[in-house]
Amino acid sequence: VIIMQLLLPAFENVSGKHLALSLDSYAIMLLAFLALAIFTGLLAGSYPAFYLSSFIPVKVLKGRFSNSLAAVSLRKGLVVFQFVISVVLIIATVVISGQMRFLRSTDLGFAKDQQIVIPLQSQVSKNIYSAFKNELGNNKQVLSVGGAAYYPGVFNPSDNNFHIAGQSATAGQRVRKNYVDETYLQTLDIKPVAGRLFAAAYVASDTLDNIIINENAVKKLGFSSPQAAIGQKIYSEFKGQSYTNNIIGVVKDFHFEDLHTPITPYAFVLSYGPYHNYAIVHANAGEIGSLLKSIENSWHKLNPNEPFIYSFMDQDFQKNYISEMRLASIVNYFTLIAILISCLGLFGLATFSAEQRTKEIGVRKVLGASVTGIVALLSKEFLKLVIVAVCIASPIAWFAMNKWLQDFTYRINISWVVFVVTAIIALLIAFITISFQAIKAAVMNPVKSLRTE
Repeated sequence: VIIMQLLLPAFENVSGKHLALSLDSYAIMLLAFLALAIFTGLLAGSYPAFYLSSFIPVKVLKGRFSNSLAAVSLRKGLVVFQFVISVVLIIATVVISGQMRFLRSTDLGFAKDQQIVIPLQSQVSKNIYSAFKNELGNNKQVLSVGGAAYYPGVFNPSDNNFHIAGQSATAGQRVRKNYVDETYLQTLDIKPVAGRLFAAAYVASDTLDNIIINENAVKKLGFSSPQAAIGQKIYSEFKGQSYTNNIIGVVKDFHFEDLHTPITPYAFVLSYGPYHNYAIVHANAGEIGSLLKSIENSWHKLNPNEPFIYSFMDQDFQKNYISEMRLASIVNYFTLIAILISCLGLFGLATFSAEQRTKEIGVRKVLGASVTGIVALLSKEFLKLVIVAVCIASPIAWFAMNKWLQDFTYRINISWVVFVVTAIIALLIAFITISFQAIKAAVMNPVKSLRTE
């Protein structure tokens, strides 16, 4: 209970929840744990108790006592079982860490770093967007400012079913839509592959009828190439009315959702007026603190009655993986606990084996065996158990982690290197654990080892 109280802040950090433990609230649980501890103690103690009581006293006192095959097998089997759990968790830790690194480092198709997201939550903040954008345009630390209804990583509910000429509306493809200003795509550095982007130079000619789609939309709508789609019309229906959009540009596919889901058709429509939900500020690399203070001053100058709220796009995108990050932390903690328990079991078995073979080691030393040879002799037996555990744990871990990775459309492959490295780690941990007892037994004075009782 004391250790639990000490570890509570760490557990709250991992779980993301506040826990207030008290005797009144958890009295039944504490009693249940006490009963479990007693039951576990009786269960663990019953085997050696019954085993020892089965010995014939005369044989034991004459020194004819020897371990049965069942007793030896049980001890070794428990050590193997402990290391199977440890190896599975070590492999899980390596795979989860690799996938999390992949999620952080993969190219999303847009510039997510140095992007400050400012939500426009009220009609007043939406109304001041144009003036706010002009104000920030004079700041040397700001590279670009764009406005949009949505940004990558947040839920985007807007969509339409589009079809090309000659197709019926029922054959249309669902295309997500985002309503943006003329500088949004440049602010996020979303690359065109054909046609052009919205731009200030085309404000007079660009209307709500003009649309920019991604490469996936080009394929799903049936165009042969991005270049072939430029200048074509696509059609949609909404509340009984038909609408026509002119394709003026095609952009490279980008991840507007997290990597759990595949890239699907996406489109941008130019939006005028106070309809943006977010202002995106692409900051120049430098002192971010002074820039945020400058942006806040500009905000309060135009909108003194609302607080200045901001976030960073890269952090917002990573929030989509918060459950995976918590899982990684939990697995890391359980891996350490499992390794500790496995080492305790192996240390006990090594201690017992060294005691049982004291005279054998003494004889070997008298006959000229080296310390290194004796350490290798004692260690070999236990390292074999760890190798067996690795062989059992590897397919189990591969199946479990492969199933976990299925939740991601974009994921790493589990390399054979993971299993080799894990095996080396497990063998190293085991050798370090047993080396103390092995070296202690190997350097013992053979005269003491061979002395009769």
